[in-house]
Amino acid sequence: MRTIKDVEAYLEKLNRRYSVVEGERDTYLIHTSDAFPPIAMRIDPPLVVLRVHIGDAAGDPPALFRKLLELNAGSLLHSSYGLEADRIVLASALELENLDFNELEATLDEIDVALAQQVPELAHISKRQPVT
Repeated sequence: MRTIKDVEAYLEKLNRRYSVVEGERDTYLIHTSDAFPPIAMRIDPPLVVLRVHIGDAAGDPPALFRKLLELNAGSLLHSSYGLEADRIVLASALELENLDFNELEATLDEIDVALAQQVPELAHISKRQPVT
């Protein structure tokens, strides 16, 4: 069975900068570039949960929700977009018990690509005013 130490070793092998969130047990921030928010990772056996706050859901909700569903269906394998109150989040959940290096790498890479390629369009849609 994998442990928190295994996950930390994977992050180090991937050359990912990360920090422990003070006051939060087994919670980390994985730092990407300065242009993107950090990825929050919580190790809560039996899961490793990764989340990124993308932005607020506003503007034209039907167009935004349609785009989120299209991206979930066509562009994402390990992660999915969702809503948490009025916040758009990108999230993944992996099983800690049999987590391997390649699985964590693929999930983090997918989140990186989504932040770089998809989030700018989502930000534009969420700021667009609905047609009345």
